[in-house]
Amino acid sequence: MLKQNLQQKLLQKLSPQQIQFIKLLQVPTVSLDTRIKEELEDNPALEDFSLTLSEPEEQYPDRDPDDDFGNNDHEGGEADEFNIDDYLQDDSVNDYGSRYDQNGDDEEDKKEMPIAIQSSFIENLQAQLDLLLLSDKDFLIGKQIIGSLDDDGYLRRPIMSLTDDLAFSANVMAEDEEVEDMLKVIQTFDPPGVAARTLQECLLIQLRKKDANDPIVKKAILVVENHLDEFTRKHYDKLERSLNLNSNELRAVVNEILKLNPKPGDSSEVNTKQMQVIPDFHISNNDGVLILTLNAKNAPELKVSRSYQEMFQHYDKASQKDKKLKEAVQFVKQKLDSAKWFIDAIKQRQQTLLKTMNAIMQYQYDFFLTGDDKNLRPMILKDIADKINMDISTVSRVANSKYVQTEHGTFLLKSFFSEAIQTESGEEVSNKEVKKILEEHIGKEDKRHPLADEKLTEILKDAGYNIARRTVAKYREQMNIPVARLRKEL
Repeated sequence: MLKQNLQQKLLQKLSPQQIQFIKLLQVPTVSLDTRIKEELEDNPALEDFSLTLSEPEEQYPDRDPDDDFGNNDHEGGEADEFNIDDYLQDDSVNDYGSRYDQNGDDEEDKKEMPIAIQSSFIENLQAQLDLLLLSDKDFLIGKQIIGSLDDDGYLRRPIMSLTDDLAFSANVMAEDEEVEDMLKVIQTFDPPGVAARTLQECLLIQLRKKDANDPIVKKAILVVENHLDEFTRKHYDKLERSLNLNSNELRAVVNEILKLNPKPGDSSEVNTKQMQVIPDFHISNNDGVLILTLNAKNAPELKVSRSYQEMFQHYDKASQKDKKLKEAVQFVKQKLDSAKWFIDAIKQRQQTLLKTMNAIMQYQYDFFLTGDDKNLRPMILKDIADKINMDISTVSRVANSKYVQTEHGTFLLKSFFSEAIQTESGEEVSNKEVKKILEEHIGKEDKRHPLADEKLTEILKDAGYNIARRTVAKYREQMNIPVARLRKEL
């Protein structure tokens, strides 16, 4: 028997506008221009005043200054002639969600510098293949192998998969041995080590291209062939015993191996796209008084198109409204509402950014005055969230992707947040201060006898920081510093 019952549930749900504001809030300044351009292209009722020519107020003697949804003080020129038939089939509902996640490159960023014409890694290998006297079958096999290499220059796919690809895509029936033979040919190409299947094979290919009579090269080959695990783990004492080497010979062998390229694929590639950091905030020091300003790119001059407002008033006041006219009114109203919402969202974004950054600046005032890491106070997201009466997730979205420029450098806001550590005197200090001390001692250590975590713990305790060894290990890993054994040098 079917049982039916009624239940009441209390759920919290975000509106589509709230979701899109959250996404807009976390967009960094470097991507905001792109996001605004996308909205301008999608919504003809939205205009960027900085791109339009201002017109004299006399042209609109009866204009009500409150007509603009965005309450802007400026007016742009008349929009182009509008044909409702061109837009009736466009988005009938707000579709902000499909564009907030796009972070395309600004056209300005694409004009950074002239780029020299050069051959890519694959094109370079293909050119070398073209110079060989090969049968059609071997040429197609070589072409398939080259096309299967990854960005590091390795062949990660098994030979059997290559033979299957040749049969299905190129109608070439090849044996595994034929593919193996062609692979060895390609492994002779430049850069050395290309088309290797493992790191060990990559290093051996490069070593075997060197002087075969050099005793250091011979011993380096023995190390890579038989003792690669000990080498990567820096068990140098085991290598000395296994190969009967003294410390000078081992040092020469290790240096020979370290000169090899473990990723031959990117040796001919040039990274022409440089990461550009555009600060979202600027903090200046005016005789001991900090002044916070928001990057001007975060405050675009957006307004609602006057022609669209007049169009809506004209359609809305029409005495007879057929189906087509009702669709036109609905379309224009939707675009006007979307433009108003976007302008309000941009303004709310500005206010949230300034409010959050001002709280961070006041909390870390001493650091922004001096630039000394030791003046950083312990600060977590909740501290700022409580101060500005906002949710922790809002503070997190602001801090994770925004930068501030100061006279001491440009910093990611996230870097100002840290846990508290209590000293022997009972004072709470930032864990960044402890990390700074660890970094200084590790940088000055004797690399032949690097400091173990236990020794670093003792050093910190002597300095008044009573923390456990596992905490030292955690901080060391957060700074991407390997364990003492892997920091050892000959």
